Amino acid sequence: MPPERRLVVEFSIVTVGTQGTSLSEYVARACEAVKNSGVNYQLTPMCTIFEAGSLDQAFEVIRSAHEAVLEAGAKRVLTSIKIDDRADKGRTMEDKVKAVENKLSKQDHQI
Repeated sequence: MPPERRLVVEFSIVTVGTQGTSLSEYVARACEAVKNSGVNYQLTPMCTIFEAGSLDQAFEVIRSAHEAVLEAGAKRVLTSIKIDDRADKGRTMEDKVKAVENKLSKQDHQI
């Protein structure tokens, strides 16, 4: 049986032409849309990362966040997307981080 499909998706939304330099209100609106979608997600200082079971789900989550920013009053929105779609192994965001941390730990023990 093939592994459960799990995409790890990174996206960022930037508004152009807003009144000030702060984007936190728009980021909050986008994150609210992601949260309402029910996916496992993580907000970082530069982007939002989430897990999806399909490309359709990934694009639906991103579309809802993109539209939430427009509904918040942004007149122009730039959305960047990265998708990690690994077909040979079902992975989560946490698994990916733990794999690197394990390697770092092994390196620390060799010093």
